[in-house]
Amino acid sequence: MRRTGLIWHERYMWQDQGRLAGLMPTGYPVQPGMPFENWEAKRRLKNLLDATDFTKKLTLLEPREASEHELLRVHKADYLARLAFLNGQAAGEAGLDAPTTRGSYDIARLAAGGCLAAADAIMAGKVDNAYALVRPVGHHAEAGQGKGFCLLANPSLAAAHLRAVHGLDRVAVVDFDVHHGNGAQFIFWRDPHVLTISVHQERWFPPDSGDREERGEGPGFGANLNIPLPAGCGWGAYEATFDRVILPALERFRPQFLIIPCGFDAAAQDPLGRMIVHGGGFRIMVERLLELADRWAQGRVLLTQEGGYNEWTVPFLGLAVFEALTGQVSGVTDPLGEIYANMRGHALLPHQEAAVEASAALVADIPVLY
Repeated sequence: MRRTGLIWHERYMWQDQGRLAGLMPTGYPVQPGMPFENWEAKRRLKNLLDATDFTKKLTLLEPREASEHELLRVHKADYLARLAFLNGQAAGEAGLDAPTTRGSYDIARLAAGGCLAAADAIMAGKVDNAYALVRPVGHHAEAGQGKGFCLLANPSLAAAHLRAVHGLDRVAVVDFDVHHGNGAQFIFWRDPHVLTISVHQERWFPPDSGDREERGEGPGFGANLNIPLPAGCGWGAYEATFDRVILPALERFRPQFLIIPCGFDAAAQDPLGRMIVHGGGFRIMVERLLELADRWAQGRVLLTQEGGYNEWTVPFLGLAVFEALTGQVSGVTDPLGEIYANMRGHALLPHQEAAVEASAALVADIPVLY
């Protein structure tokens, strides 16, 4: 059993993506509708934790707003100034598919600060690991622009905080959201002290990043590792990715802290992904990362909420992850878990294995700093 912290604030659910219908900007000829990235999936996850009394098994951590000084470790001053201006506007754009509404920057700072508070609590020994159930999400945000519903780069801000405040020499970011973890890749492009790993659907979003050939630059060469998988992968491809690429890469790097941008959009029936991972797969991925963290990082693991847009399935996928983090059971069975686990398509296919092996060949170039 582990002590797991939870970062949560009602204001996270008040982040409004504004004038979007699904992914489409509204206005004729697009009929108005609900944005894909809205509060419902994440709120339902928190509600399920409460309804099952699983919240009582967690340590509630108090979020705070990230300071400008903390944000400047990762973001450019002119971008923060733009976010501050947009904060007072009814509607705006922080970047590609990154709409803002009035108060968005305030909530984003509370989300980013929540991730920093969780990192501090882990480092202080108050909890063993933590889950930051925050919005707006953050793994697509880059130094000078928002992207893909993300305004501030929550996982990267946590990594930079651990380096600057806690003096850690090696931090790893392992992103299994179905979309490429471009934010951490570009923010730490030349930094060998932060290993950035992303397993994602190939050329999905952003459409111009996430290729295997993107490996970092200068002293950071080799410290960025992409595993782009073809659409249609099930648990077999993800299991092979963990066994042959991600875990060997982490064993080589020996991180002192592990950050996991946790997206549930690689799951079956997610509207913004074309993969078919099941709840048991998410549980196993987190369990294996926890086992590695026990060896090299004193068990220190922080998960930051990212994608996952099927409001009905995300709560059960998230509950499986919380069970893995705590080592405790909820007594709740995923209503569709068995169906998804027995879908056709989970077997590792030759073209999927070729993609995994191509990324596995890059593990030998990961920097060794110990």
